Amino acid sequence: MNKDYYQTLGVNKSATPEEIKKAFRKLAHEHHPDKGGNAEKFKEANEAYQVLGNAEKKKQYDQFGSGFQNGQAGGGAQWQNFSGSDFDFGDLGDLFGGMGDMFSFGGGRSQRQQRSRGRDLEMLVTLDFMEAVFGAEKEINFHRLGICSHCQGSGAEPGAKVETCATCKGQGKIAQIQRTILGSMRMESICPHCHGAGKRYSEVCKNCSGEGIKSTEAKLKVKIPAGINTGESIRLSGQGDAGAKGNPAGDLFLRVKVSSSKKFVRSDYDIHTQETIGVKQAILGDKIEVETVDGKLNLKIPEGTQSGTTFRLKDKGVPVLNSRARGDHLVEVTVKIPKGLSKKEQKIMDEINF
Repeated sequence: MNKDYYQTLGVNKSATPEEIKKAFRKLAHEHHPDKGGNAEKFKEANEAYQVLGNAEKKKQYDQFGSGFQNGQAGGGAQWQNFSGSDFDFGDLGDLFGGMGDMFSFGGGRSQRQQRSRGRDLEMLVTLDFMEAVFGAEKEINFHRLGICSHCQGSGAEPGAKVETCATCKGQGKIAQIQRTILGSMRMESICPHCHGAGKRYSEVCKNCSGEGIKSTEAKLKVKIPAGINTGESIRLSGQGDAGAKGNPAGDLFLRVKVSSSKKFVRSDYDIHTQETIGVKQAILGDKIEVETVDGKLNLKIPEGTQSGTTFRLKDKGVPVLNSRARGDHLVEVTVKIPKGLSKKEQKIMDEINF
């Protein structure tokens, strides 16, 4: 049966190489087994990308389809035997936590044991405007899976007899070899009986039912960096759920939301405010007091200032995240036109030559 690789990746035949690569990365992230995804779907996506991600292989696929027997395409033309991978799985490993080491093509051995790390957690942190500008220290409270205090994470009842897992022979993982058009694919997964520990216990922990982890309330003090803004996140490594049976913990992601200010409007690292001046100030010039995030400052209004003029206060805006630089404070001036002038005032205005 011919396989529709375009449908597998969710792209059409006119998709660019960048669009094909982007679609594969998305599916690889979604179905990554270490993230609790579907290993079969991940394998299907990978198979599709090996063909569509290579210009020559894609050309042959478009011509002959995926049907083959003993190296022959359905039309009698030779189908190339893909024994290698054009995609850099090491690159994906950086993105998805070691995914590149899950597979070994051509029958080789995996170089790194697949580990079942704890789940990543996410929570919303609301900051007031000035906390986001200058940074702050916040205390957060949340629930996560922590190490069981009764068994210290082993999953065994204290004093229980320890035995080597018969399923994985103490390796904590099992492997399967599958032959595909990509060549021999070796896929490793966590042993379903010992959950990666490589050991079995005569009696599991009564407190955590053998998982080694237990729901707990956590409290952390977090340093909020100056210049952070709505939509940005802070990653706290190892502060997510603990991994079962001694595996590494996941991460905690703090998603930031910044409350608006009644005084200031923020645009990236710049601050915007508005000030109103009188006609006399606009004509003759003056000094006015403006409020900035650093406090009150004097702003010089030159003579002949027009309504809508914007003045820039250099380096008086928001600190740039992880930098010593700062944005600017922009002050837009509006000239207030008086109403209801007296006859005397009208006469004076008439005598002024504009």
